[in-house]
Amino acid sequence: MPALATGAGHEPGLYELLAALPSQLQPHVSRPEDNTFLREMFGERSLHSLIKIHELLQHYEESKPFPVLDSTATLANELSQQLEGKSASGEIKELLQILDKPHVKSLLSVHDTVAQKSYDPELPPLPEDIDDDEDSVKIIRLVKNKEPLGATIRQDDRTGAILVARIMKGGAADRSGLIHVGDELKEVNGIPVDDKKPEEIIRILAQSQGAITFKVIPGSKEDAPSKEPKVFMKALFDYNPKNDKAIPCKEAGLAFKNGSILQIVSQDDATWWQAKHEGESSPRAGLIPSKQFQERRFALQRPAATLLLQRNSSRRSFTVDTQQARTTDCVSLADVAIELEDVNYSSGFQLAGFRRSFRLSRKDKKTNKSMYECKKSEMYDMADVPTYEEVTRYQRPNGAKYRLVVLVGPQGVGLNELKRKLLISDPQHFSVTIPHTSRAKRNQESDGVEYHFISKHLFETDIRNNKFIEYGEYKGNYYGTSLDSVRAVLSRNKVCLLDVQPHTIKHLRTAEFKPVIVFVKPPTIERLRETRQNAKVISNKDDKGTAKSFTEEDFQEMVRSAQVMENQYGHLFEKVIVNDDLSTAFGELRLTLRKVETETHWVPVSWTHS
Repeated sequence: MPALATGAGHEPGLYELLAALPSQLQPHVSRPEDNTFLREMFGERSLHSLIKIHELLQHYEESKPFPVLDSTATLANELSQQLEGKSASGEIKELLQILDKPHVKSLLSVHDTVAQKSYDPELPPLPEDIDDDEDSVKIIRLVKNKEPLGATIRQDDRTGAILVARIMKGGAADRSGLIHVGDELKEVNGIPVDDKKPEEIIRILAQSQGAITFKVIPGSKEDAPSKEPKVFMKALFDYNPKNDKAIPCKEAGLAFKNGSILQIVSQDDATWWQAKHEGESSPRAGLIPSKQFQERRFALQRPAATLLLQRNSSRRSFTVDTQQARTTDCVSLADVAIELEDVNYSSGFQLAGFRRSFRLSRKDKKTNKSMYECKKSEMYDMADVPTYEEVTRYQRPNGAKYRLVVLVGPQGVGLNELKRKLLISDPQHFSVTIPHTSRAKRNQESDGVEYHFISKHLFETDIRNNKFIEYGEYKGNYYGTSLDSVRAVLSRNKVCLLDVQPHTIKHLRTAEFKPVIVFVKPPTIERLRETRQNAKVISNKDDKGTAKSFTEEDFQEMVRSAQVMENQYGHLFEKVIVNDDLSTAFGELRLTLRKVETETHWVPVSWTHS
């Protein structure tokens, strides 16, 4: 800010600075309403009066004033006694009335306190017959507002004493600095608590209003806590403390949703962390289950989740070879489609050149087998339910590679149509990968255009070396999407658009790719009937004669598959788009990707500290 013009040798005061601020800030304010707000705020008369008072007080403080008298209250009292015996003239009566007014007496008393600099309270002397072995006792008085006191209590199993179990960060007890973990509670508002249970004491506190007096025996003196670094966690599940039977105090719990960003303010308790929502103005923290504790609770649900998956496997049309899954971590998928073509459901025509994940069509499932290789089976993923992920703020630096864009959704939802519209909207900015295959190149095909054509031996070598994101086998030939094909797009300073099966996402979530996971879900079955009524779908790019209309079974399978994907992998989705209207869905997707490139987002800490 430019220096303010002042007279020679004159240092501008606070009042002058305040008056000049609006004009000094005007070049830095873009919106007219902001400029109006600043002028009104700095032009407020009461603010100017306060500033003048401040400057006068500062002036007198610098001049170090000395009181003429430090006992004005005594002088006024003596004067009143002497005037009482005098003739009662009008002036004397008026003076006696003034000196007898409570606010005048208080003003004189305050004057004397300041003049004598007697600010410390007068404490009674310690009793002479105090027992050296007697525990010291603190009397603490806290004012209870609408907020809770911010402390929990427990009963010692051995002695039965009522102890302070934890102090909630930012709560009333924490801000007072008077109550500490380990203090023994003896009385509440004069009521002894030695023979009471914690639930009874909580009821006493709940019924108390205004000031609450505690008598406590201090616990062992603790060292001053070191300042913990700020830790932020992204919650990967919904939590409501009112439904949690294990939480020590439901009122002290903090509710959150899947995707909430939480600032962890204390991890002292291995079972219950203290946290608050990121950006929340209130300093008070709440209890949440710790990562370890919540993982243990989820682990108890794993057998039921695995059983549910097995029961649904027939309806999902994929089978699991138990022995194979146990030894190789592979899943045999039957109901899938190789080179599946998504459809342009608005016009009824298929889209050429966009290969879906490498899966077998229903009509081929009786005669063909497809082995979908991945590092973890879907049965394992079903049980692998995460809790929290440590995150940090990230904004793509200028010149850095773009983040990988991964689209996920059920068959027929329109992923290829959305990719096509993105490519048409800006072909210099967006691109797709070129898949690999072991089949022979046809006359009209070129290597590196339709496919990268490699030998079956080389393809199998690359499989063993984990070079493929996903792959499948169809009619004796391999097809797959390689990691190098993604790197090739990103190295050309383009945004790589990729759609994969959801259980491969976790293997793409690396610091190298920093993927943006967008889940495209279908609308209701009623809307699917309206929008896909005349659409055609081609299940095999090499056999365009298989084009067929959507069936009611297709709609039900699309909605059901979307629900399964969201239930199992929803914690990985950064954005969810309902493809009800294609133009609206495309606009929402385009805006999302623009924000990803220009704004700050929360990403896993490992992506920025690797």
